[in-house]
Amino acid sequence: MSQSPELTHDDTAEKLKSLELTQRPETGGIGRFLYWVGVLFALAHIYFNTLGTLSELWVSVIHFAGFALMCSLMYPMMKGDGVKSRTVLTLDIVVGLIAVACAVYLIFFEDALYARGVKFSATDWVFSILAIAVALELARRTTGWFIPTLILVALTYVFWWGQYIGGMFGFSGLSLETVLYRSYFTSEGMFGQIARISWSYVFVFMFILFGAFLVKSGAGDFIIELSRCAAGRFVGGPGFVAVLGSGLMGSVSGSSVANTVSTGVITIPLMQRAGFPARFAAGVEAAASTGGQLMPPVMGAGAFIMASYTQIPYVDIIAIAALPALLYFMSVGFYVRVEAMRSHAQAVELDSRPIKEVFKEGWHFLLPLAVLVALLIYGFTPTYAAGISIISVIVSSWISKNPMGLREIFDALAQGSRNMATTAILLIAVGLVVNVVSMTGIGNTFSLMVTEWAGGSLLITLILVALASLVLGMGLPVTAAYIVLATLSAPALYNLIAENQLVELMMSGGLPEAAKMIFMLVDPDKIPLLAAPMSEVDAKALLALVPSDFKGQLLQQALDPVALSMILLSAHMIIFWLSQDSNVTPPVCLTAFAAAAIAKTPPMKTGFMAWKIAKGLYVVPVLFAYTNFIGGSPLEVFTIFIFALVGMYAFVGFMEGYLEGPLNIVLRIVSGALALALLWPHAPLWLNVAGLVAFVVLFMYSRRNIESQAAVA
Repeated sequence: MSQSPELTHDDTAEKLKSLELTQRPETGGIGRFLYWVGVLFALAHIYFNTLGTLSELWVSVIHFAGFALMCSLMYPMMKGDGVKSRTVLTLDIVVGLIAVACAVYLIFFEDALYARGVKFSATDWVFSILAIAVALELARRTTGWFIPTLILVALTYVFWWGQYIGGMFGFSGLSLETVLYRSYFTSEGMFGQIARISWSYVFVFMFILFGAFLVKSGAGDFIIELSRCAAGRFVGGPGFVAVLGSGLMGSVSGSSVANTVSTGVITIPLMQRAGFPARFAAGVEAAASTGGQLMPPVMGAGAFIMASYTQIPYVDIIAIAALPALLYFMSVGFYVRVEAMRSHAQAVELDSRPIKEVFKEGWHFLLPLAVLVALLIYGFTPTYAAGISIISVIVSSWISKNPMGLREIFDALAQGSRNMATTAILLIAVGLVVNVVSMTGIGNTFSLMVTEWAGGSLLITLILVALASLVLGMGLPVTAAYIVLATLSAPALYNLIAENQLVELMMSGGLPEAAKMIFMLVDPDKIPLLAAPMSEVDAKALLALVPSDFKGQLLQQALDPVALSMILLSAHMIIFWLSQDSNVTPPVCLTAFAAAAIAKTPPMKTGFMAWKIAKGLYVVPVLFAYTNFIGGSPLEVFTIFIFALVGMYAFVGFMEGYLEGPLNIVLRIVSGALALALLWPHAPLWLNVAGLVAFVVLFMYSRRNIESQAAVA
């Protein structure tokens, strides 16, 4: 595969190295040990999910022990000179061995604890505290201080300072022994639901392993090369390469920062060569790479976690998520198109070969993705589909110039384990926070508080969730921020979206008889009003009469189970999308900073540029909340998509003051009004169509205007 002449191999390696966590070299004795541990651990996880019969708790414990051992050796306790220090290495080995010892202790002494009537012995105290301490320390090494601090605050709230708080957040408290028991010995804490997400039927590890096999087989290079060949010849082509390449790579990696450094080292210099401003080039790459976490099938582990929370099949979630993800990438592409016209970016010949020739050389790389999608659609479990897809990667490589042999297979297994290590530790550590939320009921309290602050307004609730996700995202990785925020605020969002649909049903006069009976219990005099259509004000006034204890039952009687499940998915999808904004929103936006390091632009200014380009992160969740973009009929979903697509283009014209040519202040306001008409939830069809026609006229006018100016010049 060819590479940009502007970027040498040494430059690429140096840029990638500067963006990685401080790691020990993969060479030497420790590197070889980690290699074979990674191979064996990958094989062990495949066994656990196919033929294994161990209890889920034991598998979670083994999962923690292995990845804790790998993390302790991969990421030194101290940075800088500490990487080479024998003392630090010794301490890291001790930390890893403690994690293994904690796993062994739980497996062999769990029954003894229950035989004593769940009364802690001295060793129970020691190992439960050590297990939590190891999780905190490794979370600190891999993600910083925020997660350990959050966990400590949460745990101490339960047994110490919660009892000193008055009001709705006051908590009478549990004993330290109870907290340690639930955190370590049960399937509720660090080895609970969130840990199971890493290895069980919504198996994150299998898909990370699948991605490692694809990259090892050369699929990553093929994706970039195909993107360069397909989009590079157009005006602004390198920008479209960034969008297309990051979308395709994101469907494999599911990590925005990894996406940025893998594609950005190629696309950002190419965009600069074509004439794009450096800061814009970095912003496009950051925004496009952030979209990688929205792109099925991996979605940065989001799809797996949603499947666990909502009990909606994984394949249904990724099918529903595909069109919104496409809408996001198209919105980034609109910015590329507008900037290409404004900056007079030139077409760059990235690859002189016909696209058929490039496709002919690497078509076999697409076979594993086709196998994965086909198996999921056919109804096989994600674990089985991922396992067969991994085998298909190996088999398809045998018809390429670089077939995978035993060595390459071992390399992919080892790399998959290394890629999974930080995610596994993160999920296990965050499980402690989720357990606290469950133990204390603070999630329900938080939901009630959000609803009260918002005054029952869904829009204000969305704003509050967006602000909360931004604050959490300053210290938590996206996956962790989503887990914490979903645990706290998903119920509030779910209730408000469901109540909005209930109000619409009442306005139409189509409320089922079973639901009317609940109103009869509340106020029999209001029953006649429900027999005919009513205004929104009257519908909301009637709904306000229903006590909170009855609203859940009312929703179940009024809305069918499929609609309620789609509303629940909408709530989680909103939170997941808003959780991405920390990637591109200053002051802490790691994806934008990674792109800035490659483009050599000011990090904060690059962050604001990426934030502007990634506006789809805020627009699409509004569509989730107020329309049937999730859960509607195919025709309804496609209609929403088309009008939203044109609306996003109009919005870009308003933001940039430019389409095919510059827009004066009046036309810029018109473009903004058209965007509002096309994106406004529940706008009448005639308004959407009128907005669509008007935007086409505006687009053609700006194009003809710039052509006329060019002819005069």
